[in-house]
Amino acid sequence: MENKIILPAEWYPQSAVQLTWPHEETDWAPILDEVIPCFVSIAKEVIKHEKLLIVCPDEQEVRRQLGDVDDSRIIFREMATNDTWARDHGGITVFDQGEPVVYDFVFNGWGMKFAANLDNLVTRNLSVQGTFAGGVQVINMQPFVLEGGSIESDGKGTLLTTVECLSSQNRNEYLQKEELEAYLKDVFGFERILWLENGYLAGDDTDSHIDTLARFCSEDTIAYVQCKDESDEHFEELQAMEQELQAFRQADGKPYRLIALPMADPVEWEGERLPATYANFLIINGAVLLPYYKSPKDELAKKALQQAFPECEIIGINCLPLIKQHGSLHCVTMQYPEGVVSIDN
Repeated sequence: MENKIILPAEWYPQSAVQLTWPHEETDWAPILDEVIPCFVSIAKEVIKHEKLLIVCPDEQEVRRQLGDVDDSRIIFREMATNDTWARDHGGITVFDQGEPVVYDFVFNGWGMKFAANLDNLVTRNLSVQGTFAGGVQVINMQPFVLEGGSIESDGKGTLLTTVECLSSQNRNEYLQKEELEAYLKDVFGFERILWLENGYLAGDDTDSHIDTLARFCSEDTIAYVQCKDESDEHFEELQAMEQELQAFRQADGKPYRLIALPMADPVEWEGERLPATYANFLIINGAVLLPYYKSPKDELAKKALQQAFPECEIIGINCLPLIKQHGSLHCVTMQYPEGVVSIDN
């Protein structure tokens, strides 16, 4: 790492992935029997590749749900939680002068849409419980509101994000766009910010998180959701987003290599369309976990993503239960780079 602040890309070697486990006091209560197997599937794949950090109110209950697994690869931390979206309440790790630092931003339930008082304390509680390696500083970033799902880094000083989310009401609306840019460049060391002005998913609570729409796969490659169906309600927005991505340039002036992911088939529940997206994948050590929706398009998405990650195994996980609460696989996980989570846990 150079002698400056860097937000590492997701493909940077990882020490652990965090899952914040669903339980009876969360909105998952009516469909726990559906969603627990999804979390178990994610957990079992993660521990094949790295350590897993599970945040939960009852360790013994989660152990029972996991069944026979290699628990030497799992770190349990008991605490009260509101919900399960680790991507958005989890700590965000940067390297400052080459040393890992965990930023603890304000999480306010995506602009005060949902209760988040307990989830906002998770990173602080993890620190108090000795989860992070010795010397890893945890910095309280109040009053700035930021969710991990709203930012994509190439690890080399470029941020990909959406105007819709970062400038939204009840987050940081007191800042003008220029002030927002200055802050993000200061705390993350970004040199360039690529703002997407188009793109959304029906049923999304996050005000268009970037991790539902377009993702860095390498310094020169972006995978994104493409919509070709003119009758689909997303067609115009996603076509406009595609044109923006085509116009974006790398730091050296070259266009990005763009990999189109299929628009997921519509999934409806209780009369509303759910935000199914193949862009919500998770990169881990040596593999990529890809949300599946029991659709023929699952394999098309896997084939497309394999182009971006030729050296990685692409592993599909049924995430139909997750989208019933308006998120998917990336949304329920948070990775911590090498050297952040203590190996002594």
